[in-house]
Amino acid sequence: MADRTIQGGDGIRTFPFPVELSVGGVGMQVGPMGTGRTWHADAPLERVHRIDFHVVLLFGEGPVRHMVDFTEYEAAAGDLLWIRPGQVHRFSRTSEYRGTVLTMQPGFLPRATVEATGLYRYDLRPLLRPDAAQLTGLRNALGQLRREYEDTATLPLSLHTAVLQHSLTAFLLRLAHLAASSAESVRQQSDSTFTLFREAVEKDFATNHSVSAYADALGYSRRTLVRAVRAATGDTPKAFIDKRVVLEAKRLLAHTDLPIGRVGAAVGFPDAANFSKFFHQHTDLTPAAFRAELR
Repeated sequence: MADRTIQGGDGIRTFPFPVELSVGGVGMQVGPMGTGRTWHADAPLERVHRIDFHVVLLFGEGPVRHMVDFTEYEAAAGDLLWIRPGQVHRFSRTSEYRGTVLTMQPGFLPRATVEATGLYRYDLRPLLRPDAAQLTGLRNALGQLRREYEDTATLPLSLHTAVLQHSLTAFLLRLAHLAASSAESVRQQSDSTFTLFREAVEKDFATNHSVSAYADALGYSRRTLVRAVRAATGDTPKAFIDKRVVLEAKRLLAHTDLPIGRVGAAVGFPDAANFSKFFHQHTDLTPAAFRAELR
């Protein structure tokens, strides 16, 4: 398995889905949490890192503290934590993680299912607290998924994979309903326009800050894009892009020792002065002051 890092080769480490650890080599894993679990031999979980796959933790005990993108979440028994690809996170050094962990490789499910289950809704809170009925349904669906995952003898691999995809979809639909109903001031978005825009920004925000360029690349008018993004988030497309750039800059300032000029270059500002002006405009702090506050 090859390690991957951000531009420049010395930023936050990103670890790929450990497909060689998956039963049958399928694009998902489900099993018990426990000490010693890792994505890679060189990736201690208590250190800040990224992953390029989805992780859902269903806690059997608590409290457990877990950091996701500058926020410390405290999970209790019966809570779930949904960490999406690219989010910076860190496991607690002292807490005991007990429960069930699900990991899923992007591309394992078809696009229609990805949209229906909100897999890339970065605007939703990672920590979810189901009520008793919701928790029973989630546990049952996850238990069925785990049984299918571990049963490699009943079906040939192609059918085994198809069954896993259907079982995983059933679980994720329950999870997506919980996430949407738990979110405050978040609108449901059925139009794929925003989905495509969000995916494009996630892919290109480090080099492209232009709303018109995204609209042209996606084949939409600027007005259509504005309507879709505002309906989904309440923001303009430009504000959405800027928030993503600021988040990445904060990640790099807080969790790496990259010089401020290189942080700016990594998020699309080759001129350090322009980066400092942009960052101050959106945070009321200079990059140096932000970094100093966290150290």
